[in-house]
Amino acid sequence: MKLLSSFAFGLVFGVGILISGMGNPGKVLNFFDVAGTWDPSLAFVMGGALLVTAIGYRLVFRMERPVLASSFSLPTKRELDMKLIGGSAVFGIGWGLTGFCQGGLIPVLGIGLTGPLLTLAAIAAGIVAARWAMSLSRRGTTVKA
Repeated sequence: MKLLSSFAFGLVFGVGILISGMGNPGKVLNFFDVAGTWDPSLAFVMGGALLVTAIGYRLVFRMERPVLASSFSLPTKRELDMKLIGGSAVFGIGWGLTGFCQGGLIPVLGIGLTGPLLTLAAIAAGIVAARWAMSLSRRGTTVKA
């Protein structure tokens, strides 16, 4: 049941991404181009997502436990560290350069364009590089540029 519900939620999310235009890198890049061909429509998509999320959290946390799990799994870490700040910066830069957010990238992988595949390859390379750098820092080794 958990796998089936995950598939259903992912399918609804992917269809929503495509209908909203967030899978179209040109539309996303126009949203970021406030001094040029700015397209504010994605602000309404994001605002709608925030509204649904806020309502969802209010309803879900009234429950004793999740429907498909024994307990809620919430993050316990509260402080901002360099991994979070750096990761957020890299995410934003990548999104601004390519027009593909990771959530919007997955639904468009199947349409056969090279842009989404190259973006996915860059994300995978970034993950590997970050893990390598973190393993070096744990060992006390510094990365030389």
